[in-house]
Amino acid sequence: MPGTMNLRNRTAVITGAAGGIGRGVAISLSRRGCHLALADVNEAELARTAEMVAAPGLRVSLHRLDVADRAAVAILPAQVLAQHPGVDVLVNNAGVAIGGTFDQVSEVDFEWLFEINFWGVVRMTRAFMPALKASDDARLVNLSSVYGIISPPGQTAYSASKFAVRGFSNALRHELASSKVGVTVVHPGGIATSIAKNARVPKGVSAEEMERHLKTAAKLMTLPPDTAGEIIVVGIEHRKARVLVGSDAKMIALIERFFPISYMKHIEKLKPRE
Repeated sequence: MPGTMNLRNRTAVITGAAGGIGRGVAISLSRRGCHLALADVNEAELARTAEMVAAPGLRVSLHRLDVADRAAVAILPAQVLAQHPGVDVLVNNAGVAIGGTFDQVSEVDFEWLFEINFWGVVRMTRAFMPALKASDDARLVNLSSVYGIISPPGQTAYSASKFAVRGFSNALRHELASSKVGVTVVHPGGIATSIAKNARVPKGVSAEEMERHLKTAAKLMTLPPDTAGEIIVVGIEHRKARVLVGSDAKMIALIERFFPISYMKHIEKLKPRE
């Protein structure tokens, strides 16, 4: 559709809204007068997000949701539509991480991550597609990662899930090209969220090894979530097919484009020194 998307008096559903990027997106949307249906497993922090976005005339509903729960996702649209007249934006943001190499990550942990990072996105998209198609101007926003552009060692599970989100989103965009539902895939770089701190630790990874990973992550994850949220919402307004969040994400995407096979040795040179 031509022109920018006017988000005032639209309704957005956001998963993973209890903190981090999800909270940042909620704050940016609320500033534009967009009504919100906020979903997360963490009810206490979800309520905190609701307090932060509260404004006169703004409709905000809270929904406890585990995106890995097939039944809960299936009934969520009815719960949202009981409190909102429609849904115009779906932001599939909920995600988890796990540290360790392929040899260290068990099949159970690998599948746990995929249930949230990939199947959660697919199920939410399927559940809300009728509502999005009923809108006169809708946007599906799926959170991939910079690790959906490159695949570093120690990220087999996470990177695989984020490449899957990217592929799913891009194919769906082509399928929906003649509809009123646009698709945006988001690739955040190092955002200062708790995803690394909350990452599941495989049994084969020592505490010392995990501590080193967290220290490295802290140096790389510096962009404030509110800034990330604003970048994403501006991307929604401008109907962007792809949004790179952060200068590091832009640099990595550029390096990968020029060095699609050997990018890691070039990216290693950019990492902060110990």
